Amino acid sequence: MTVIISGFIDFEPHENVPEILRSARLLVEGALAEVGCIAYSWTEDHLTPGRVMVYEEWTSSDTLAAHLASHWYRDMGQHLAKFDRLPMVKPIKKYRVDLEEPVYDETGIARGEFLTA
Repeated sequence: MTVIISGFIDFEPHENVPEILRSARLLVEGALAEVGCIAYSWTEDHLTPGRVMVYEEWTSSDTLAAHLASHWYRDMGQHLAKFDRLPMVKPIKKYRVDLEEPVYDETGIARGEFLTA
């Protein structure tokens, strides 16, 4: 079952964010190369200065667990610890995905509801 990680981290001063992300590139690429990694994205939120959006997608809880036990995860944590952060207002969360469908149906209409049960 697919697992999604979603949330954000607020850094200060916000001017550090481009360098934080640039200098994490090899760590992101390493995570992307791990078995079961579908997406691993750390991006600057252009509406909230200093905010980095975190989005990860894994093929299963097992592949996420392997990532969390890997040096890529530990190394990213050590990298981020070099920079000042604001207190977290919301935890980064993980979600199990039990149903997936395209947003657009076969007629090209965007749908919020799921068509299969």
